[in-house]
Amino acid sequence: MQIKDRPEFSNKPAPVVLAATDYVSVAVQVMTKRNIGSVIIVDEARKVKGIVTERDLLRRLLGSHMDQDTTRLSEIMTSEVRTARQDDEIIDWLRQMSNERFRHLPVVDEEGRLINVMSQGDFVSYTWPELLGSLRAKAGEAMRSGSAPIPILIGAMMLYTLAMILIFKAF
Repeated sequence: MQIKDRPEFSNKPAPVVLAATDYVSVAVQVMTKRNIGSVIIVDEARKVKGIVTERDLLRRLLGSHMDQDTTRLSEIMTSEVRTARQDDEIIDWLRQMSNERFRHLPVVDEEGRLINVMSQGDFVSYTWPELLGSLRAKAGEAMRSGSAPIPILIGAMMLYTLAMILIFKAF
């Protein structure tokens, strides 16, 4: 499934964008008011120049004892931002986001202008039905063929559920 096919892609409000010259306090206020975990830093043409996440605020601002009222976003933003296209496959990005430990993915058009921002949570909601359907199909096959005892199937489902709970608590 492509990113553009997700309901979250078309139903999300417009991404919050700020300029690199804005003060950190502006980003903090916006992120708090809207209950979001990141703001995208763009230039005049809406091309992505950086991202400021809660992690950036914690590590770069607070960790360095910087003042949010005098520090510019350019001083704490992550400049090397991975961006996706709306035709990219969700599962590919979910894997990359998990492996590279980032949770916010700006989606850009052919000219590199920001269209939307997808979170890892947006992608995880896609995988649940697919994974459960796959598990049901495999369990059904195993039951029909008699190749997997019921206790093993139940244990596998419990282990999978526990893993998903731990993953969601990490977010």
